[in-house]
Amino acid sequence: MRTIRSRTAAAATAAVLAGLSLSACQSSGAVSGTPAEARTEAGPTPSGEAGGTGKGHGEGPGTGQGAAGGQSGGTGKAGGKTGGKNQGAGDGSSATCTGENTKAVVSKVARPINHVLLTITNTGSRSCDAYSAPLLGFDDEQSTTRIMEDSKPQSVVTVAPGESAYASILLSGEGGGDSGGRTARNLTVHFAPRSGSGSVGAPLKLTLPAGTHKDDKAAVTYWQSSASDALTY
Repeated sequence: MRTIRSRTAAAATAAVLAGLSLSACQSSGAVSGTPAEARTEAGPTPSGEAGGTGKGHGEGPGTGQGAAGGQSGGTGKAGGKTGGKNQGAGDGSSATCTGENTKAVVSKVARPINHVLLTITNTGSRSCDAYSAPLLGFDDEQSTTRIMEDSKPQSVVTVAPGESAYASILLSGEGGGDSGGRTARNLTVHFAPRSGSGSVGAPLKLTLPAGTHKDDKAAVTYWQSSASDALTY
């Protein structure tokens, strides 16, 4: 009986040991699997960090590269504003010369005879265009002085700040008949617009040199870029 019990106990012990061995093997497999799982979790981590870097590029935060990307974007915006300013200066090209941005003087000249010289000077901060010819009225005359069409320049005269444009005024034509000659004291200068129709802006009112005599055949040149050009007519 003791022998049978001993064998039974031995068999039971062997079974228990076998079970323990199996458990140990399974446990060992789990342990060896743990680093694999750790590697699987660690694997996406660099990828995730790379993704974070990419996000940093787009949004600007997170990484130094992202911040640098944001700064570059800011530089681009600044360039756009600068371009706009440059375009505001280009769109704001020359104004029209008027009594609001010029001053004028009329002076006697030795040659040609029966002429005076009208000079306007740009007092503004940007260039102005002197269109067509000055529209002149002597004293209280209702009609404007005739324009010498053969004096028309090839292009509009642009007057830079501080610079001048010129027009020659013929005071009287050939003698003979009733030419309506008289002494004039004042001169009103109106300015033509770009369209050439009517006048624009404020006029200028000038006092003529003493003894200025004019008649109905008086005429004025187009605006010229130099006094010598104006006085050739």
